[in-house]
Amino acid sequence: MQSPVEYLDGLKRLDIRFSLDPVSRFLERLNNPQDAYGTVLVGGTNGKGSIAAMVASVMSCGFRVGLYTSPHLVDVRERIRVDGHVISREEMDTWIEVVRAYSKENLTYFEFLTAVAFLYFQSRKVDLAVLEVGMGGRLDATNVASPLVSVVSNISIDHSEYLGRRLEEIAGEKGGIIKDGGVLITAVKQRRVRELLEEICRTRGATLYRVGREIRTYTHPDGSFSYRGIGTRYDNLVCPLRGRHQKVNAAAALGVIECLAMKGFGVDHDAVTKGIRDVKWEGRLEVIRYSPMVLLDGAHNAGGAAALSRALKEEFSFKKLIFIFGVLKDKDYETMLKKLLPLGDRLILTSPDVERAMPPEALLPVACKYLRRAEIADNSHDALKRALSIADQNDLICVTGSLYLVGEIKRAFSAAIS
Repeated sequence: MQSPVEYLDGLKRLDIRFSLDPVSRFLERLNNPQDAYGTVLVGGTNGKGSIAAMVASVMSCGFRVGLYTSPHLVDVRERIRVDGHVISREEMDTWIEVVRAYSKENLTYFEFLTAVAFLYFQSRKVDLAVLEVGMGGRLDATNVASPLVSVVSNISIDHSEYLGRRLEEIAGEKGGIIKDGGVLITAVKQRRVRELLEEICRTRGATLYRVGREIRTYTHPDGSFSYRGIGTRYDNLVCPLRGRHQKVNAAAALGVIECLAMKGFGVDHDAVTKGIRDVKWEGRLEVIRYSPMVLLDGAHNAGGAAALSRALKEEFSFKKLIFIFGVLKDKDYETMLKKLLPLGDRLILTSPDVERAMPPEALLPVACKYLRRAEIADNSHDALKRALSIADQNDLICVTGSLYLVGEIKRAFSAAIS
């Protein structure tokens, strides 16, 4: 007999759908569970998961908080958490069956999971839910919520076949999460994109706060940082997430915290300090082994590859750098390779176990333009074994290109040491 999770996995064969109608109709029949609590909606190209995790970590110090993110790395239950704890297997099965029983629509995998999250959060009586947008924003299933605060982290080229090939097109889709009379926090840098978001806010009567303008962070020599916001300041903050870009993400997250306080969801300075200090977000500059160091980073587009490249230069030391790289077909893999491979000494190309994966044989001639010492492994497990076999104690193995690949390597590594 098919288990609930097996039924859910079967929905992956359905195409991505950009329409709110099916999930909206389903949720209306269940009295819109997403309206039973306050929400924060976090969109953008990169950094949205980190921002969502930071907001949830801080707010959990004073409230019961749900967190909905995507994709997962190892287990689908990672996507749905309350106060940092993943949904149990029993509760996951229960809510899958509820959605399955009440749905008259052919919900996609993401729509189905979003409905499960909304119902689970209602059942757990959360005060607040932090929702990471899946793709785009305007027609993403999460956008049925009416957020207290919306975030557009940044904008770069990604998912072009769905969102458009120009930054302005992509920004228009992601700006769709800005609500009439709402609040938007953004860290976008490109002038034309920022102006487009400003125009959307003006049109919808929304308040806009910008990282680098109304919201700033200042990094200190010891690695701690301070926040100067709309009317609040926080000092001596420490974030365990690596990378200069995480300070920008922290600024956006703290802007959300400040805006939530204006709407009755206030937490004190100690909660902010603890929440930022204790935040966890796997698969982003995550070290899972030392000597040789194994670093996981789910950089899956050109912007993510640029941030990873900068972090490798600024925050890590190594004798040799060995990349394990796998990517999906719809990504700008040449730009990603161009940004990363000049830093490396060896490259192992492989393929994540998903239909959209780029065959490593097709990647090889592109990769060899930037790093000649390249080879192919049949799967992620073999790629990890090969990298460990050629790495010395002072070398760094960097796994990147896809969060799917990162998840597979985490599973392979856990199996190897268990």
